[in-house]
Amino acid sequence: MSATYKRSIFLVNPKFQIRFSLIICSLIYLSSLIYPFTIIELFNSLSSKVNPEAAMQLKDARSELIIFLVIYQFLFVGICFVLCIFMTHKIAGPIYKLQNYLRSIAGGAAPTQITFRDGDNFHDLAQDVNSVFDSLADTREEDFAYLTEVSSYINNLALVVPEDKKSVLEEINARLKDIQTRLRTED
Repeated sequence: MSATYKRSIFLVNPKFQIRFSLIICSLIYLSSLIYPFTIIELFNSLSSKVNPEAAMQLKDARSELIIFLVIYQFLFVGICFVLCIFMTHKIAGPIYKLQNYLRSIAGGAAPTQITFRDGDNFHDLAQDVNSVFDSLADTREEDFAYLTEVSSYINNLALVVPEDKKSVLEEINARLKDIQTRLRTED
C-alpha cells in the first residue's frame, strides 16, 4: 500500500500564485472601499440633522466604525490572500508536477504513469498524458516489430542480390539495427 503523496511547499509557482492572489485581493479591496465612503456620508447626513452633542457622538462612533472596518478589511483581505494561495496550489501543483515529469522524460527517463494528488485539479490531464505515452509506446512496439520484419526481408534479399549491391543492403541493415537499438533502449 503506497503512502499518500502530500506536497509541503505551497508556493510551487510563486510568480503565478502570488500574482493571481494579489489580483483577487485587489479586486476585493477595491470593491469594499464603497463601505467606508457610504458610512462617512451616512454619518455626515445624520449629524447635520441632530443636535451638536449627538453630532459629536456620531462623529466618534463614525471614527470607531471606520477604524474597525479598516482592521476588518485588512484581516479579510489577508485571509483571502492565504485562501487564494491554497486554491492556486491545487492548480499550480499539478502543472509543476507535469512540468517536472516531462522534463525528466526529455532528460532520458522512461515514461511512467503520472498521477496527481486527490485534492488537485486536472486529473483528466494526467489521464490524457498517460494515454499519449501509452499510445506512443504501442506505436514504438509496432514500429520495432515492423523493422525486425524488414530487416529479415533485407537479409533474405542479400542472398539473391549481386555482390556490388550487397554493401547498400548492409548499410540499410546497419541503420535498421541502430533504430531498433534506440527503440529498445527507450523502454
